[in-house]
Amino acid sequence: MNISKYISDKISEVQSGSFTSSVTKIAIISIAAGIAIMIVSFAILEGFRNEIREKIFSFGAHLQVSKYDTNNSYEGAPISVNIGVTDSIAGIKQIQPFARKTAIIKTEEEVLGVVLKGIGQDYDLTAMQQNLEAGELIAFNDSAASKEVLISQTIADKLKLEVGDEAIFYFIQNPPRARKLEVKGIFNTGLEEFDEVFVLGDIQLIQELNNWPDTLVGGIEIVLKDFNQIDQAADQVFEQMNYDLQLEKITDRHAQLFDWLKLLRKNVIIFLVLIIFVASFNMVSTVFIMIIERINMIGVLKAVGATDAQIRQVFYFRGLKLTIKGLIWGNIIGLGFCALQYYFELIPLDPENYYMDRVPISWNFGIIVLLNVITLLLTMLAILIPAAMVARIKPVKAIKFD
Repeated sequence: MNISKYISDKISEVQSGSFTSSVTKIAIISIAAGIAIMIVSFAILEGFRNEIREKIFSFGAHLQVSKYDTNNSYEGAPISVNIGVTDSIAGIKQIQPFARKTAIIKTEEEVLGVVLKGIGQDYDLTAMQQNLEAGELIAFNDSAASKEVLISQTIADKLKLEVGDEAIFYFIQNPPRARKLEVKGIFNTGLEEFDEVFVLGDIQLIQELNNWPDTLVGGIEIVLKDFNQIDQAADQVFEQMNYDLQLEKITDRHAQLFDWLKLLRKNVIIFLVLIIFVASFNMVSTVFIMIIERINMIGVLKAVGATDAQIRQVFYFRGLKLTIKGLIWGNIIGLGFCALQYYFELIPLDPENYYMDRVPISWNFGIIVLLNVITLLLTMLAILIPAAMVARIKPVKAIKFD
């Protein structure tokens, strides 16, 4: 039998109704609230970051290869579909061509300038599927260019278009050309730089307008299996691609958005460090109070031969039990809230300010376990501070302590 653990259990049984009982409840509540807030904060943060990144990826892959020139317009010089990059590079999921062309959409009442981004049937539209508000994705045809396009909700509202409507696209070139295209679907990313500019269509249409063979495209996008490996993959692609091409990472192309997400994460981490500090401080205060209330008991234990280490373990086990109780309740509350928001979307958001219509939740159980472990370790280390006070207590004075 572990005598220290036995005494610790007995203390918890007899202290009901005492001042220490109230303090220990506060300690449990503080730890529970702290871990619950941390779980919810990280779930929302990761959900928010993932949502924003997926919206960005719906309009561009992780890496983009294009012709090296000083032209800053949406339309660039064409390149061959064979850029010298092979699938042998680790981490590459898909290589997909694209092309862009500026156009003016004219309806019976409105006129609007846009950029048509041409894609092929091998283009990864998984992220775009999640952004669809109405309609469906483009149906591609091998024999001829598809006359279907995807437009944003912003463009649809400005031009008063709905799914199934047709609009005339006037393409800016010499001589100008026009095509009547059908709205197949309407998407909404919430990101103005995409929704106000881009329309998705068939790359074959742009190739026909530019008199390009099917071996020429506007650029090549490279989708990676893991976004976190973008720097390593970029270095390998740069080594393999043809000398007259340029490589651009999506983190550089949309630097402001990604820098904002990094800053947001730093702020959340600082906030969580403060929460852990408060929870640890509350545990230190609780153990101090338990020791002061048990001064007589400590004196008696020392008088009968108990060592300082054994007495410290008594309070250490008590603090450990309180911490575990707090962690259990905190996980129940935090995970319960996340589950309710994930399945029922109870808390809405203003899409104009937050780029999405509800608070997002991302399940990352590795982070949840790490938060619990860090909280447990730091709290246990904090308990060592008041526990060290035991060695300074003299048996004679402790037994007389009132």
